[in-house]
Amino acid sequence: MTIRVGFLGAGLIATFHSHMLDLSGEDVTIAAVWDPDAERASAFADRTGAHRCVREEEVLDLSDAVYVCTWTSEHPRLVEAVVAAGLPVFCEKPLATTMAGAEAVAATVRAGGVVNQVGLVLRRSPAFNLVRALLAEEAAGRVMAVVFRDDQYIPIQGSYASTWRADRERAGAGTLIEHSIHDVDLLEHVVGPITSVSARQANHHGHDGIEDVVTASVAFADGALGTLTSVWHDVMSRPSLRRVEVLCERRFITVDEDWFGPVTWQDGDATTTVQGDALLAECARRGIATPNPDGEFVRAVRDGTPAWPDVEVALRAHVLVEAAYRSAAEGGVPVSIPA
Repeated sequence: MTIRVGFLGAGLIATFHSHMLDLSGEDVTIAAVWDPDAERASAFADRTGAHRCVREEEVLDLSDAVYVCTWTSEHPRLVEAVVAAGLPVFCEKPLATTMAGAEAVAATVRAGGVVNQVGLVLRRSPAFNLVRALLAEEAAGRVMAVVFRDDQYIPIQGSYASTWRADRERAGAGTLIEHSIHDVDLLEHVVGPITSVSARQANHHGHDGIEDVVTASVAFADGALGTLTSVWHDVMSRPSLRRVEVLCERRFITVDEDWFGPVTWQDGDATTTVQGDALLAECARRGIATPNPDGEFVRAVRDGTPAWPDVEVALRAHVLVEAAYRSAAEGGVPVSIPA
């Protein structure tokens, strides 16, 4: 059965997901698109062959599943419309601009019982899932410390050319919720539960309510400590880049690119580095699945099975982000995070 996918929103992230669907090998067609910017919707339609709709409701009528890829403040309303139509929904991260909004989105999806997935796609990263496996090995010993740096040029310029990420009403806030919600989610996925966070934030670009630097110190349930630095700068040669170092009792691991590596680990005098095809081969050798996240969503829609990561995963990431913002607002005091 060919799955007809519709898009609400036709910007950069929608284009990314359309490419991933093309690469998935699944029997899928991009059937419909709507965007408040008619020119952008037309460009998306020309690239994908989708029907350009003049109303949001048309997308729902022409689709078996719908991607919500608009600015963040529109996510709750559009997810509610998709769920009300009884359709599976893929919602880009974050779910909403506030914790209350994220809880409302999750409640809507839960009550509707539809197949759902969120845009925390780095949970499917071959690089980070290899790190997760390396940390689970007895040879590594306990995780002691994690150093996570995430930087990119502020995405209101360059190839991102976002028309809304400097608007507090539409984005909610800046680099932490809009970009590094991926990072706090990865820290728990790869290392383990976070129990407290202490954070600071700064605003150098001067956009109201849009922080461009966040530093956070986190404590993990197993006793490990971590730091996260997230920066939106103006170095145009640096798009989204992540560098992660994990220091264990008997193993040191680094990641220098968030999907295909390189991933390097050092045990005593032995150092191993894998990247690209070699990284995928190492994952295959270890039985680590490396699926196309968008292909996984289409398969779940076709088979009527749960998709992952879902709104419950996203809701937990929002809990972590909210705790960091609360800490920053109080001058960096530690904020406890429930399990």
